[in-house]
Amino acid sequence: MTDRTAPTRTGRLKVPGATLYYEVRGEGPLLLLMPGGSADTGIYDRMAALLADRWTVAAYDPRGYSRSVLDGGTGDQRVEVQSEDAYRLIELLAPDGAPAAVLGSSSSAVVALDLLTRHPERLHRVVAHEPPSVELLPDPEQGRKLFAAVRESYRGGGVEAALATMTEGLMGPEADRPAGGAPRAAAAEPSPREAEAFRRMRANLPVFLEHVLCAFTGYAPDLEALGRGAQKLVVGVGQDSRTLLTAIPGVRLADRTGAGLVEFPGGHTGSTEDPDAFAARLREVLLD
Repeated sequence: MTDRTAPTRTGRLKVPGATLYYEVRGEGPLLLLMPGGSADTGIYDRMAALLADRWTVAAYDPRGYSRSVLDGGTGDQRVEVQSEDAYRLIELLAPDGAPAAVLGSSSSAVVALDLLTRHPERLHRVVAHEPPSVELLPDPEQGRKLFAAVRESYRGGGVEAALATMTEGLMGPEADRPAGGAPRAAAAEPSPREAEAFRRMRANLPVFLEHVLCAFTGYAPDLEALGRGAQKLVVGVGQDSRTLLTAIPGVRLADRTGAGLVEFPGGHTGSTEDPDAFAARLREVLLD
């Protein structure tokens, strides 16, 4: 049986310090889906297949994750470097200069904000779903301490300890949903492609926890520049996560820049909780 979520083509792009792996589906204006947390292209398989009837849908493995290999050893990652990676992919996949649409979720929403700050001329619409920028919190130190504690839990006890610290810090001690971007195993038997994607994203968690989490959550958006581009910016918030620490920065960002604020199905990881409903809402936002 043909896997309807498989990409129509794949490629690799050499960028400074790394080689990016990317996947493309469909035809039409470019829509770049940026994975957050420890996720790679596999997080968007279902959504990309659904949206490929209207857009050229591209997704990629962020540098240092899965099939996007670094030239040297793994070090702390920088938001501005990853936003330039996204820009280079847009230049490659939309060589006619036509503005692209971008979705970033969680840590990649921070990258999407930086991309809009640096390259507004290449963007038609930027959807930043729950960017966890602690500098936008009423008490930024609360967020800094939480994510620093998550990293220390990883250093002392490994991935499971770190995820437990993050989950409790974000949702309270009774919560049972994992954080960090990799999806929870589904109740139904995953397809071979889904199972392989899950293994890759779990394997990315050490890089995320040690080298991405604190730097990306500590990113302070350029509110003045984002205000100038507010007509292109939509901030997403999950209908199930509006009161959580990860959602509050986005709400405050929309208020301070004049960007649109749109509710999406699910919580912080809504695109994996219900990709069909999330894709339908994204379609509405992009065509509005």
